[in-house]
Amino acid sequence: MGAKAEKGTWVQIHKVILAPEERAAALPEETKKVPLEMWVKGFLLDATAQEGEQGNIKTVIGRQVQGELVKVAPGYDHNFGVPPQELLSVGMELRNRLKEGETG
Repeated sequence: MGAKAEKGTWVQIHKVILAPEERAAALPEETKKVPLEMWVKGFLLDATAQEGEQGNIKTVIGRQVQGELVKVAPGYDHNFGVPPQELLSVGMELRNRLKEGETG
């Protein structure tokens, strides 16, 4: 077992929504081969739970969800990837145009 969490701790759970055989027939083959899964973060409602055990959480918008506790005190690690080269100079160009507009 992994880390232990107590009631009110910020945690992340995992849940399989649909097994591969339950997925819609109209999906692409690559998609139909894998389960539909969700990972949700929220505050633990149970007295205690350990990673690998089932846990109930309340999300920041008030939803109550049950799933396997996968992480205690998870952070955020998303990003928007590498910006397109064309967009890297937009902010500077806009500032220059606005500055020129003020003087001219």
